[in-house]
Amino acid sequence: MDPLKAKFAEKALAVFTEFRAFMKAHGDTVVGEITLAQIQKGARGVKYMITETSELSAEEGIRFRGYSIPELKKLLPKVEGDTEPLPEGIFYLMLTGDIPTREDVDWLTAEWRKRSTVPQHVFDVLEAFPKETHPMTQFSTAILSMQPDSHFAKAYAEGVNKKDYWSYMYEDVMDLAARLPRIAAYIYRKTFHNGDHIDPDPSLDWAANLAHMLGVSDSPDFKSLMRLYLTIHADHEGGNASAHATHLCGSTLSDAYYSLSSGINALAGPLHGLANQEVIKWVLAMRAHCGTDRPSKEQLADYARKTIAEGRVIPGYGHAVLRIPDPRFTAQMEFAKKYFPDDELVNVIWDLFDVIPKVLQEKPRIKSPWPNVDAHSGATLMHYGLKEFNFYTVLFGVSRALGVMASLCWSRALGFPIVRPKSISLQWMKNFVASQEEVAG
Repeated sequence: MDPLKAKFAEKALAVFTEFRAFMKAHGDTVVGEITLAQIQKGARGVKYMITETSELSAEEGIRFRGYSIPELKKLLPKVEGDTEPLPEGIFYLMLTGDIPTREDVDWLTAEWRKRSTVPQHVFDVLEAFPKETHPMTQFSTAILSMQPDSHFAKAYAEGVNKKDYWSYMYEDVMDLAARLPRIAAYIYRKTFHNGDHIDPDPSLDWAANLAHMLGVSDSPDFKSLMRLYLTIHADHEGGNASAHATHLCGSTLSDAYYSLSSGINALAGPLHGLANQEVIKWVLAMRAHCGTDRPSKEQLADYARKTIAEGRVIPGYGHAVLRIPDPRFTAQMEFAKKYFPDDELVNVIWDLFDVIPKVLQEKPRIKSPWPNVDAHSGATLMHYGLKEFNFYTVLFGVSRALGVMASLCWSRALGFPIVRPKSISLQWMKNFVASQEEVAG
């Protein structure tokens, strides 16, 4: 058993024993009440899932195993000479709850390198797509096309004991994580660079190798950006759509390939991960409307109000949970201020940060006028030449896979059942309200 798997087994099996005892003693404890509005609004705010990897606070933002992004930037291992954390470290932390050592991360980099070979049939599947196929369609399908390699599916077919499900899920997760950068880069080069592919560099870490295979910039800073990007997008607690979709599919005992493909499909929605491409589309349309690449703050405010008046949302602003500027936005802004403070597009993003919250606060119903992670990521990528914005969500997916797959391992280890909430009808709600009013009257 490899050292990370052994550490996960030590941690998870102990939690399993504690979890079962806790639920036996306290399973009947009532946790709050929900309203009909929360039911109608997609269980917004309802405590509904158990997720070990991260937790989202409205006032503090994302915490990975209790650590904030600024704390992780200090604590997680880094490549010598770089200030950004290695995403291998965030995966290790989410899986085990421990801050890894540099040796732990070096082992994981090497292990993923060993597992990174993508079967030829995956590339054949991708080549069968028309060139104009959206990169997220290609990404989801590529993941699903690797399902015949599933260790879990094979073990389940052979009648493995359910106590060992986690072990085979771990193997699938490690294989998938290792292969995703190669697949993402292949999709990018196939779709936007006429299939002029770049071979992996086995001397590089996981994120830097992705930067290398994309081929848009030789700058060491771009490799540094990929390390930051793939770390901060890795998870956002269990209730977000991609994590929930992955968990829901996995709860049926589908393997990691089926489950991650489900999560990637959810990430592709414009109310979720696709928002990062929508931000840049909106900004470019705004600059065209204003007739200048650097509109004034007055022009920005007028265009924002025009967007709202047309019944459209301003992409990249507002969040279902956060009531502060997204710390992931702040981390990217700090990166840009360090490496390219004079970039014209990035300065427009910073001007929008000054303007849009004030415009949104003119509407009393808007609870969160602050930017989320998507408000900055596209402009940062465009600085390095990655201008094809309909590819951005694939990069998001490579990162988000780390969190949702770590959660898949925990779901198997803790023996979570199939997700099957009770649904109700409008007539049920009418009858319920009438009965409550009768009792009150």
